[in-house]
Amino acid sequence: MKLNPTFTKLAILAVVTLLLCIVLNRIGGLAQERQWRQRDALQNVEQSSAGPQALAGPLIARACKESWPVPGAAGAKDWVDSRDFWLMATPTRLEVTGGISPEVRKRGLFKVNTYAGQLKLEARWDSLASLVPKAEHPNSRLTCGDAVALVALSDPRGIRAAELLRDGQALTVRPGTTTPAFPGGLHAVLGDLRAEEGLTLSLRLGFVGTQRLGIVPAAGDTQVNLQSSWPHPSFTGQFLPVEHQVGVSGFTARWQVSSLASTAVADLQSGKGLPALQRAADVYGGDDVVPAATVNPAKSGLDVLAVELIDPVNPYVMSDRAIKYGLMFIALTFLTVGLTELLTGRRVHPVQYLFVGMALSLFFLLLLSLSEHLPFLVAYVIAAAAAAGVLTPYAAAMLGGWWRGAAFGGGIALLYGALYVLLSREQTALVIGAVLLFTVLAVVMTLTRRLDWYRLGGSVPAQA
Repeated sequence: MKLNPTFTKLAILAVVTLLLCIVLNRIGGLAQERQWRQRDALQNVEQSSAGPQALAGPLIARACKESWPVPGAAGAKDWVDSRDFWLMATPTRLEVTGGISPEVRKRGLFKVNTYAGQLKLEARWDSLASLVPKAEHPNSRLTCGDAVALVALSDPRGIRAAELLRDGQALTVRPGTTTPAFPGGLHAVLGDLRAEEGLTLSLRLGFVGTQRLGIVPAAGDTQVNLQSSWPHPSFTGQFLPVEHQVGVSGFTARWQVSSLASTAVADLQSGKGLPALQRAADVYGGDDVVPAATVNPAKSGLDVLAVELIDPVNPYVMSDRAIKYGLMFIALTFLTVGLTELLTGRRVHPVQYLFVGMALSLFFLLLLSLSEHLPFLVAYVIAAAAAAGVLTPYAAAMLGGWWRGAAFGGGIALLYGALYVLLSREQTALVIGAVLLFTVLAVVMTLTRRLDWYRLGGSVPAQA
């Protein structure tokens, strides 16, 4: 039985395409491996410096103990039972002002965004009645320790300087918060306080962190004003800024949160801890193009308003996304060469298809390697120019003419341009891709509308 040469060639091209898919898969695995190494670099910096910071305070806490007599049963001696509890007073008004200065650290080829923060926190209490203990048992005795002012920080290793003032008088700042809910932070002993009197505390805090900063709106009214020279912030958490400006010189943002809109005050009273700030990549995995603003802190933690210093163009994520379009590139290129064969009668060997496919596949490897050392756009242009430069003269020899080779190279350049548009236009990538594929199909149908496919396949339909 004699095999049809057209179908035989199609079968061989299917095998070639399968081999190229394996190559693309290996390159994609390399891109993902580089992403994991970047995460390792991030964790290394967090372990040796300080991680993402979440801050709550200033707060006033007081340790108390209630003891009460319990009658003994059946003539046994009476005994005393007790309970230990904490009282906490959140500010009536909290104002946070300051800025964060970005500092880029490197671990080999990988960059990690860190920052140094300088904040001024002004807290005002109109009343301290919540620090007065209430008995829960009859004939009980209540004893309480001195009130302490505390500020909780998720990673206290990042604290560089702290100055706490009470009504203008400096207090002695000590490490730790003394409360079980917040293992890290600082505190100062306030001594005995009168419930009917107000209090004002002022804190100047210098600290460092990695990528993300969150502030808990633990007050009746919280106002936060932050500024930074980082031009690519992502505002996260449960509250977005009411005002913000972002430009090439940095950003400014202002938050205003009322206790009517947040459960932070009630959650503090119930003993909840600081939230665990997460990045988009931590939640969605390596292949994420989801803005970090969609990421919420852990549900078990306090409400938080936060900002993340992100890189808008992550070379590994962009390369990984580009590789996913690799099969479409190869299919469109093979379709173009196949149409040239059909319309001109010029025969192209499957080995030549393989070489063209390999050049297209290695473009993605070249892009990945160059983007580690150059800006992504520059790396993309160099890789695309190299691939088009190799394919243009090869296509001229393969298709039998320099004008055909130039047209083929121009088509490849257009494909690379379309791919970059797909990568850079995240919100409209789907519609652009759909229009591109529909246009290609329309062109193919137009060019082949007069072809006799039965004759091309070597068979003629039976006449009625």
